[in-house]
Amino acid sequence: MIAGELYRPGDAELVTARARSQALQRDYNATTVAETDNRKAILDQWLGRYGSGCALRSPFYTDYGSNIYLGDDVFFNYGCVLLDVCPIRVGDMTQIGPMVQILTADHPRDAATRDAGLEFGRAITIGRNVWIGGGAIILPGISIGDDAVIGAGAVVTRDVPAGITVAGNPARPLVAKPATD
Repeated sequence: MIAGELYRPGDAELVTARARSQALQRDYNATTVAETDNRKAILDQWLGRYGSGCALRSPFYTDYGSNIYLGDDVFFNYGCVLLDVCPIRVGDMTQIGPMVQILTADHPRDAATRDAGLEFGRAITIGRNVWIGGGAIILPGISIGDDAVIGAGAVVTRDVPAGITVAGNPARPLVAKPATD
């Protein structure tokens, strides 16, 4: 699954791992911002890596949590969903608005493969100092370069190079208008 190969989501080991994640997210989402020690203890058990200075506003939702790797000083606002059947890597100082969805989970386009109950995923990498506006959706397999900006509500269907601002559905680069005298 983590390698992006076809897998069965009903596999007993995966069901157990998701149940563990759900218990940890329930515990985390019941805390307040002031409960820093308790939150850190939960995140240390839940996420693959949680850098120093990170702030994750609850509620915060994952499939597994263990496939999420956050750099230092990463911020997630309220209501974010990270479907981490494959690794999600977020660079230092990245800020993510409320209700953002980061989705590595995918489904076969072939009906027979879907009918067989198989799924797959593709990893997502988000660079350093990226800003993702509220309600944006990052689709499977996307890479977002350092210093990029993703507009609120954008649906990111293609890689975003470093330093580029994208917006819309599907997300497209914004072109700066020439200055007028």
